[in-house]
Amino acid sequence: MELLKWIQLLFEEYGYAVLFVGLLLEFIALPFPGETTMAYAGYLSYIGILDFTWLLIIAFLGTTIGMTITYYIGLKAGLPFIKRFGKYLFLSPHKLEKTQRWFGRYGHNLIFIGYFIPGVRHFTGYFSGINALPFRKFALYAYSGALFWVILFLSLGKLFGPQWQVAFHLAEIYSLWIVGGLVIIVVMLLVYRYRKKMSAAMFAKTDKKRVKRPS
Repeated sequence: MELLKWIQLLFEEYGYAVLFVGLLLEFIALPFPGETTMAYAGYLSYIGILDFTWLLIIAFLGTTIGMTITYYIGLKAGLPFIKRFGKYLFLSPHKLEKTQRWFGRYGHNLIFIGYFIPGVRHFTGYFSGINALPFRKFALYAYSGALFWVILFLSLGKLFGPQWQVAFHLAEIYSLWIVGGLVIIVVMLLVYRYRKKMSAAMFAKTDKKRVKRPS
């Protein structure tokens, strides 16, 4: 409850800037309740104090800029630097080892799903840089994941209004399942939308193979 009062005071004092600066700092691994803040910001848009579109843009920029900064820190400084100075950014050895294990299990997909795993999303940018992942590939996973993440938690406050806290606690528990379901729906819609083009491309490949076969 004290946390929520603190967030309320921040919004009263600084408005939209709270969301941008807070999310940027969170992804550098400084302690900031990003998900709670976004859900509450969505609620403020529900009651007409803040604009939802601006919240979405600002949250996305804060998240992606923070992730990009950590990517370049990892790329330029490397793992020895992170291990030596990480404690000043709350990057404990235990959390670093945990993220390494998750990367070994899920590979680059962890950059996307890591947003929804407590204690992991703050480290995926660093490890992407440490592993010298090409920036385009990093941006594809990181920015698409950021978009899903901010839409989900901002929408909780916007859609559920006064009941946003109940919805928020459920989303914390089932966020991975929710996002997985949304991704499947999006893929199915894209397949349905472009089914004719996909079928034509498949038939074209089949015809080429038949032509190349020796008689």
